[in-house]
Amino acid sequence: MGCGKESCDPFSSAIHTGRSISASAAASREHPECGYPGTMEGITYLTQKDAQALDEELMGPLGFSVDQLMELAGLSVASAAATEYPASTHPRVLVVAGPGNNGGDGLVAARHLHHFGYQVAICYPKPTSKPLYDGLVTQCKSLGMPFVSAEELAAAPLASKFDVVLDAMFGFSFRGAPRPPFDAIIQMLKPDAHPPPVVAVDIPSGWSVEAGDESGGGLRPDMLVSLTAPKLCAKQFAGSHHYLGGRFVPPQIKEKFALNQPPYPGVSQCVRIGGSGRSPAAGPANVADMRLSYGAGGQSLDESDMAEAGPMQEFDAWFKLAASCGMQEPNAMSLATATADGRPSVRYVLLKGYDERGFVWYTNYDSAKGKHLEENSVAGLAFWWEPLQRQVRIEGVVEKVPDEESDAYFYSRPRGHQIGALVSMQSMPLRRGRAELEERAARLERQYADESVPVPRPPHWGGFLLRPLSVEFWQGRPSRLHDRLRYVRPSVDSCEWRLERLAPWGSSAGLRWVAEDTAVL
Repeated sequence: MGCGKESCDPFSSAIHTGRSISASAAASREHPECGYPGTMEGITYLTQKDAQALDEELMGPLGFSVDQLMELAGLSVASAAATEYPASTHPRVLVVAGPGNNGGDGLVAARHLHHFGYQVAICYPKPTSKPLYDGLVTQCKSLGMPFVSAEELAAAPLASKFDVVLDAMFGFSFRGAPRPPFDAIIQMLKPDAHPPPVVAVDIPSGWSVEAGDESGGGLRPDMLVSLTAPKLCAKQFAGSHHYLGGRFVPPQIKEKFALNQPPYPGVSQCVRIGGSGRSPAAGPANVADMRLSYGAGGQSLDESDMAEAGPMQEFDAWFKLAASCGMQEPNAMSLATATADGRPSVRYVLLKGYDERGFVWYTNYDSAKGKHLEENSVAGLAFWWEPLQRQVRIEGVVEKVPDEESDAYFYSRPRGHQIGALVSMQSMPLRRGRAELEERAARLERQYADESVPVPRPPHWGGFLLRPLSVEFWQGRPSRLHDRLRYVRPSVDSCEWRLERLAPWGSSAGLRWVAEDTAVL
């Protein structure tokens, strides 16, 4: 197998060299300002009139049909609910559907939640007799989802039978007071009835679209999933999780209604825009029961497939596949270091290059990790790519990259990030709080306001290169019998890699894994 030297590694001519990521790509992979915000400042809230006009625009000039919008809305709701209330901890879901479009969204969400692995029951007291709704009911029944009556729900507290309730009774077109049996169901969902977490679809049922909970004694959902754009009543939402679903909204709609919306991360159909945090109503997470069955797609690692490639060739193929899966930062990796006396520390950093030598990242040399590496050059890296059920674990020896390489990457970064490297004395206590950091940033921004004058790379900022001694490729497989193939070599100068298969973690290999697999992480 190939080694880390260009002369004996045929991959070195094809793999990225030096900084592996181009200047433009490197800039785009810096920590984004968007992503997964806890609260969206300045977001647009719609009146009832605007919400109706927006829907008319979508279903008129822009060519959307009701069933298309319903499908997109239901998928968004199901995705958001599954994000905060996973099937591993909240498997039993009740969907309460009303007679209108909001109820249709709920029926679509029920179908998706079933396919996500939930046990879904549906209460649909006043079904709408139209082909669209009849089709949704048929789809849900064909999946074996039970339909329960309002009277059956009243027989016992909801929390005794369900882990989450999806409120899809009334949308933004609803007016007046809820009539039976919805009035009684709403009572079951109020806080004094101690329901399981309630997820409201677009509008908490019984609320005014604009004025919110006018009575002051209405629903208090734990989660609100606004559709297309939040309605005015959402300003009153004080629950744990506020999500937005509506990635399908075309630019014409955003311009016409002056919508200010956050970007959607990766390939997600929903984005978090607010909320207070985790809901006490959800109770403690049952961590012991959180488990997935890996390898359902039949993926496996075979020695014969990997024997011809060296570790860097294999990593390149895995990394490119991970980058194509819509992950926001496939280059995020945990970096484990240790002091001279063996005290470990771990944190996430971003991979910024890989080539025949090894793996490169950039940081402040005076940081805790920088000081650790100065004392003890042995370190470990780990990548986790959940969509692929894959991880890569790397151990080796770390050294600084040449100054010209650090310069090249530094000047590929946005100017604000260059100044940021001067601002932060990484890991040092800020005795005057954040104000100290912001004052220093403002001072340096004034100092380098003239963009024709380059920002000097600080001598304490640059790149590290980890030269690997072992690179392990891990693929999830059924029944925890995962595939683990590891390349090892005796020294960073050796051209000879040996490929070996390891027993999976937690297998019948007993306690051997404790010694083998806790060296770094």
